[in-house]
Amino acid sequence: MPTMAADPPVGTVTILQPMHLYTTLDRARVPLETRDPGRVGIYVCGPTVQSAPHLGHGRAAVAFDVLRRFLEWRGFDVVYVQNVTDIEDKIIAAAAEEGIDTKVVVDRAYEAFSTAYARLGVKPATVEPRATDHIDDMIELIEGLIDRGHAYETEGDVYFAVRSYAPYGKLSHHDLDDLVAGSRVEPGELKRDPLDFAVWKAAKAGEPEWESPWGAGRPGWHIECSAMARRYLGDDFDIHAGGQDLIFPHHENEIAQAEAATGQTFARYWMHNGMLNLAGEKMAKSTGHAVGLLDALDRWTPEAVRLFYLRTHYRKPLEFSEEALGDAEASLARLWAFRRRVPGPVEDAADQQTLDSFTTAMEDDLDVAGGLGVLFDAVREGNRLLDDGSDAGTLIAAYDEMIEVLGLDEPASDLVDLETSLAEIAQRYGATEPTIGSLIERRTEARTEREWVTADSIRDELAEIGITLEDTADGVRWHRS
Repeated sequence: MPTMAADPPVGTVTILQPMHLYTTLDRARVPLETRDPGRVGIYVCGPTVQSAPHLGHGRAAVAFDVLRRFLEWRGFDVVYVQNVTDIEDKIIAAAAEEGIDTKVVVDRAYEAFSTAYARLGVKPATVEPRATDHIDDMIELIEGLIDRGHAYETEGDVYFAVRSYAPYGKLSHHDLDDLVAGSRVEPGELKRDPLDFAVWKAAKAGEPEWESPWGAGRPGWHIECSAMARRYLGDDFDIHAGGQDLIFPHHENEIAQAEAATGQTFARYWMHNGMLNLAGEKMAKSTGHAVGLLDALDRWTPEAVRLFYLRTHYRKPLEFSEEALGDAEASLARLWAFRRRVPGPVEDAADQQTLDSFTTAMEDDLDVAGGLGVLFDAVREGNRLLDDGSDAGTLIAAYDEMIEVLGLDEPASDLVDLETSLAEIAQRYGATEPTIGSLIERRTEARTEREWVTADSIRDELAEIGITLEDTADGVRWHRS
């Protein structure tokens, strides 16, 4: 297991109340009580790497990245495990369709996911296990299930006996009788009950295979996460997370396998993010009804895509639209414009009332929308103070902490390049400071003096470095192009 810090740091802000999380298992918000004080073990179902990610994949990645960032900010030592499913029916089908090896499919898709997540500001997992590196862990778990009478072998396949595990359905709140009505035995399956599911599949010609006590074959999809979560977080860990589409059957089956094999609680809290919809329908690779994540990150500022996700509570459905992304771009520009007014670090202590309000929102089942409201209130008040010539250092310090938790800070390289460019433009046109606000003031002054060439030149040079000015009835607005 990963090495844990012996003494986790104390939280940076006042402890107002225990964090409450909504757990699908109880259908209720409950206090977060971790197995080990000061430490949190999180397992997130990662991608099945058969093709490039769509915009919906980014939502789950960002939602639980913010959970991790917030817990770390509060002083918890977080072990964040996100798996990679690199052997599964869809991967095999994709390879067969192209006539290539599954490894080529996996490596290509994994690179796309990794690139997209990095551009979104998602922190690397503490551990990122691949299914094919943990075949022995899966075999060990399956053997335990057979020994306890919860699984059986038939002609090289091994099935989990659903009716042997009485609590089956407790996560999805399904009744077994209702499940029987919708189940069936697929051609070639030799299971005893239509509800049973494969934990090991006998080898088929042309498919990847591994040796096992039941002959050559490969693992079923559900057994992978049960085995890898146990391997890195233990039999009883804190939080299991993923999309709502995984509640049944994937997560239901994970619980059944793990708890039937060990007799212990598998995960204490089950968090599920809502789906991202396009024209009212869930985005999905299988239907082709999707917007490519990398395409979206090329079209819009990555932090704006991240903000688009965060403005809706993680458990609620989110509708994609170009208007919503454009609005996120404008909102992000307002945040960054405020911070650029006082470039560099500030020495002031962060405004405690602001941080407490932010914490209260975030501890209410990760109410990021509420946290964003606190952030924008701080920006509004900070701008007012700066406009009046007053010190806004405590609010800027609070801004810096909140923006880091949310993962919305402006990339340093972009900031340096922009500051250099602004300084050069400001020098050319005699602006008082090397900031966008100062250049807007200089342009307004030029227009008042009917210096049209100067005014147009400032606008055009800002456009060249990616800053677009809009003259409105309420004054000049700007945003990143």
